[in-house]
Amino acid sequence: THIKICIYFNSGIRGICVAGYTGAKSEILELLLPLKLYAGENQGLCAERDFKVQHGGFSEEPVESLIHIPGTRCVVTTGSSSSALQIWDIGGDDSDVIKRTGVINLKSTPAKGITIAPGLTDEPAVLHGSCISEVQLTEIATGRVLYTVAKESSDSVSGLQFVNACVFLICVSNGTLLMGDIRDPSTCDYPLQDSKSGLHWSFGLRSDSSQSEPSCCTVARLSSSGHMLLYDLRDLQSPFCQTQLNVQQNTSKNDFLNVSWAPVLNRCLSVSGFDGTVHIYNTMDWSTEGQSPQPVFSHRGHEMSHEAKYSSSLPVVTTHFWHQSRPKTLLSAATDGSLHVWDWVDKIIDR
Repeated sequence: THIKICIYFNSGIRGICVAGYTGAKSEILELLLPLKLYAGENQGLCAERDFKVQHGGFSEEPVESLIHIPGTRCVVTTGSSSSALQIWDIGGDDSDVIKRTGVINLKSTPAKGITIAPGLTDEPAVLHGSCISEVQLTEIATGRVLYTVAKESSDSVSGLQFVNACVFLICVSNGTLLMGDIRDPSTCDYPLQDSKSGLHWSFGLRSDSSQSEPSCCTVARLSSSGHMLLYDLRDLQSPFCQTQLNVQQNTSKNDFLNVSWAPVLNRCLSVSGFDGTVHIYNTMDWSTEGQSPQPVFSHRGHEMSHEAKYSSSLPVVTTHFWHQSRPKTLLSAATDGSLHVWDWVDKIIDR
């Protein structure tokens, strides 16, 4: 079972939601992080080393994407070849069941999967779209469309993320970035200056803690060949750094390509989706035309698992996330159904 993860910290609950990617009926679970993760250094032995199931439910379709809506007990999912977004209530103390509470129907069934991202407006909303012309912001409670991109294009979307409550970025599979504003239907386009055909691109946005200052925002573009470009959000035409990562190039599907910035550590990012490894890099020393940088840490736990040793094919990491308050803690999942929470150590990194 391929696993998708979303992480949330709501009302003091240190939890995550996980959902299956394949199968006729997929499980959606709320898991509490292991208590050992929060045990003090002088606390001694802590027996609780495993995730604990808090709530659970089932989806009638495979879950392809999963996000949490900040400030709520609500998650949104999409399925392969589905024409709707599914709204789920994680539940509270009175029930251990995750229930589907609503559906946002789309105008048409997309040829490819739907990309989704949580809105940052006062009322809970979700930004979603399969191709550029279908990107829109929808209010969750009413299903009302709050915003639609005014651009006719069938180019597929590989990533969506808000910079602040109004401004958002769209990453297209061919590497083009678009900047939009929910107060204006037009967008600013930033295509790659030297685009190679056949590559799939993903992106990651690092914003300041208030998510409002463009001067504190950095954008990373990552291709399926391992080419990485870094940009200041104020200048998405000219990268201030580019490099070639020494990763296993994925010539097949690129559904799991993922680049993510550390929310606490300065200039650290992580990469996965090429194989069963999550690589962490310190971009502080990357030059404009640098050589292939070495990761400061590589998590190979998914490849080293018991199941992987006796499998005909090694697992591929499907997704990973940084913990929002623990600087060097990450979570990752792989195609063999494994879910890991792990810390990494590198004495060179300055916190």
